[in-house]
Parts: sequence; structure tokens; C-alpha cells
Amino acid sequence: MNNKTLAILKPDCVKKNLIGQVVNKIQDAGFKVNAMKMVKLTPDSAKGFYEVHKERPFFNDLIAYMTSGPCVPIALEKENAVEDFRKLIGSTDPTKAADGTIRKLFAESIQENIVHGSDSGENAAKEILHFFSRKELLEINGF
Repeated sequence: MNNKTLAILKPDCVKKNLIGQVVNKIQDAGFKVNAMKMVKLTPDSAKGFYEVHKERPFFNDLIAYMTSGPCVPIALEKENAVEDFRKLIGSTDPTKAADGTIRKLFAESIQENIVHGSDSGENAAKEILHFFSRKELLEINGF
């Protein structure tokens, strides 16, 4: 699944009304949107999604932030999707992000950093299925 990745436009992105601008940047970079929807994460769903970070000191703050408002998960497709998307979004710390990256342009802090991107093809597959059923993905893509 190297050609697929998951983006999540986080609550700060939605609150700032930046969904369209961020999606335009993503599409301008050659990504195809395979599925997209707005959701409000429950604490249980957020904890399940971010389980890999459960031992980290920022875990509870991350869960509180990700459940603070709606977010927009997006299943994306492109050659080298994971690597290219991580380059497009930039460093988690927007002050260290490269010029022109989504986080450099729109994010305010390490926590409120506008967007999530999968860190591997394996995680992308799991993360996409956290938000989208196989049926949704198949119907959307005309199968």
C-alpha cells in the first residue's frame, strides 16, 4: 500500500476554516482523494487511533485536542504517497518546517499542527481502515 496514505485535517484546521486551502495544496501536489468525510472523534476512537503514543507524556493532551472539534480524515493516493505527503506537510514543529509546507503556512504549534500524515505504508493501511470501511472505499472508487 505504498501508494496510499491517510491525512487528517485536525480540529485547528477545521476551526480556522482552512479545509479548502489545505485540500487544494494536497491536490496541487498530485494526490488523488479516494475518500473524505468530517467526523468528531470520541475519546475511545482517538485513543485507539493514537494507541502507539499511549506511553508518551503528551498522550492525554493529544486525545483532548483531537476530540475538541471535528476533523477531516482523507484517504489519499499517489506514487510514494507516504513519503511525498510527509514532505508536503513538513515538520511536526511548524517553526522547523520547510517553507511552502502545509505546517509552515498554516500551523501554530507542535500540538496544533493542522494535519496528520501516516508515517509508513503499513500504518497508512491501518489508519485508512480506522476511518473508512472497505465498502466505503470500494463504492467511492467505482468497484
